[in-house]
Amino acid sequence: MASEKLSQATDYRRLLTATVCVFFGALVHSLFWQSVVEVQEMAMLMMSAGLWHRIVTALGGIAFSGPFGLTLDFAPIFLFNICVGGLCWFMGAFWIAKKTHRSWPQALAVWGRNGWLWWLVPGLWELLRLIAMRSELSSLTDLLLASPHMVESLTLAGWMATFLTLVRPPSSNAMLPAAVTDTRRIPVALWIAVGIYCFVFIVMNWQLYRGLLVPHGDSAMYEEHLWNLTHGKGFRSYLDQGLFLGEHIQFVHVFLVPLYWLWPSHMLLELCESLALASGAIPIFGIARRHTNSRQAALLLAAAYLLYCPLHFLDISIDLKTFRPISFGVPLMLFALDMLERGRYRGMVLLMLLALSAKEDYAIIIAPLGVWIALCRKDSLNERRCFRLGWGVAVFGIVYLALVVTVLIPWFRDGADPHYSGYFAELGSTPAEIVESVVANPWLLLRKLLSARSIIYMLVLLVPLGFLPLLSPSRLTVGLPLFAVLCILELSTTPDGQGQILVPFHHFHAPLLPILFWAAAAGLGQVRIVWRFVAGKRIPERQISSTARIFQWSTHFIWTNALASALFLSFSPLGLGFWDRHSNWYWHALYVPGKRATLFPKVFELIPDEARVASTDFIHPRFTHHERSYDYSHYAREISDYEQKVPKDTDFIIIDTQHNYSEIKAPEDIREYREERDQWELLWHDGYFIVLKRIRI
Repeated sequence: MASEKLSQATDYRRLLTATVCVFFGALVHSLFWQSVVEVQEMAMLMMSAGLWHRIVTALGGIAFSGPFGLTLDFAPIFLFNICVGGLCWFMGAFWIAKKTHRSWPQALAVWGRNGWLWWLVPGLWELLRLIAMRSELSSLTDLLLASPHMVESLTLAGWMATFLTLVRPPSSNAMLPAAVTDTRRIPVALWIAVGIYCFVFIVMNWQLYRGLLVPHGDSAMYEEHLWNLTHGKGFRSYLDQGLFLGEHIQFVHVFLVPLYWLWPSHMLLELCESLALASGAIPIFGIARRHTNSRQAALLLAAAYLLYCPLHFLDISIDLKTFRPISFGVPLMLFALDMLERGRYRGMVLLMLLALSAKEDYAIIIAPLGVWIALCRKDSLNERRCFRLGWGVAVFGIVYLALVVTVLIPWFRDGADPHYSGYFAELGSTPAEIVESVVANPWLLLRKLLSARSIIYMLVLLVPLGFLPLLSPSRLTVGLPLFAVLCILELSTTPDGQGQILVPFHHFHAPLLPILFWAAAAGLGQVRIVWRFVAGKRIPERQISSTARIFQWSTHFIWTNALASALFLSFSPLGLGFWDRHSNWYWHALYVPGKRATLFPKVFELIPDEARVASTDFIHPRFTHHERSYDYSHYAREISDYEQKVPKDTDFIIIDTQHNYSEIKAPEDIREYREERDQWELLWHDGYFIVLKRIRI
């Protein structure tokens, strides 16, 4: 009887502790959201301007109070958090009790205590922000002001991972130490996940193309390469100053020519890119299975890859550029890393060479990977071979990159330096000057690496992976040279098109993804070892049990982080912006063709296939199968003698007056029609498109 009363008292204290955790968790979370919503710059990282205005209005935030934003009523924010939190507490405890055969009070106690501790994380962020502002630490303040969405992502991920671990405690198999295994069998669940990813992103890409929202420059121009190549016009787009190899040594999309013969369409390229990116989940599963000896952990890491928002930006970037050949290098490098771990070095080298055809940037990954192979690869049967192979790969990567930047690209550009030298203007205007500046002034590079801008970039890459790559520092170091290059780039933008915070919303980070997931897989395998070290001397049975729980929690933490981060960053159906009618990424605005797209076929019918056409960016992709397709813009092109005019052999000028960047609204705004009226006939003008036809005498 006494022991029963003691047990009841203990349960009562635990339940009281859980209640306090839920209350203070909701309180702190409410304070966090009040601060975020009161500062518009922070709110814009988590929602659209329209949604922010609606929330502010609903909360009664009308009067401005100084430079920090609005003053909002705290009560409704707290009421919302405590109601939602309480509901999740009771429902979650009911489900935990049902699945684990605990009593409901016990489930309430363990779920409330462990789960709602995560709701206190935003409070630490808020405390740091206040300290930084009071201490006038501008760099730290900037960092904190740019990171509330990542703080919320970590909070949601830790909370969800805790619930999933409580619902399904680890089995006895999970308590066994990790062993290196190999497997060729891919679970059906992974094939289903890959299929869902492909379906969603293929549909999104195709709908953007059908809606005339895909730009020609840096996206649809790659399809023009294939058309021109297969029709005897060379490997080029008429945007390029000569062959495309003067821009990048990038030709992986040429391997699609056999398929392109069957279906000569830009949508084929979109289809292949999405399939290729999704296929990267397969080697990730194999690598993670090998490191963790856990099928579930490997499957969840592969799922995290498909949920990873920087991957989504390779499929559809921030400026709706939906195709980039650099994306094909991601699965190629992942399969190469899988080959490396299986000791199939010839296959690894072949895949690395294919990855280099996706863009010369992969050499910045391959060279340090060679050093890792030489110094860290453990292969008792071929240790000397690994040493020679590693240094050979490292030297090849360095020599190849130097050859491309200083010889090959300039040769195709008639001696001019690569166009992307301008991305590093602060360091120099040529590759030699850039290298010289870094060597002469390493502190400049270090300052950029340690800036708030670079730290935010790092966090956006690591937070969706739950920081697990940090548990394999040697592998993560392989990506450090490329990360340093990305940090000194001076080409960046935020999701709303403003600011200069460096984030992976374009394509430059593509070669980093294989290294990050390789390190994450190895880091997941290190969780047990790290926890045993942290746990110290415990009773063996308890240490084994706690190690198993931590490992299982970590497997959930990585995919829930990917999911929670996508909530604020992804353009896919996982993101809030996809469903927010006030957002620039609202599904109906982007993926349902509007009147502009439905009217365009009538314009297209006016233009014969043998015509030479100059058109604006977003309709330019539709004319690349004509005799010639020129860019009509403010950019000076070689084909126009670097003057603001169309080439002399142009037959038609077609203007899209409604695209995002259009400055032409009437025929009189067209310089040729305004200055050479006798040479051009107005063929079409409906408020959406203007068509001029050259008058031939």
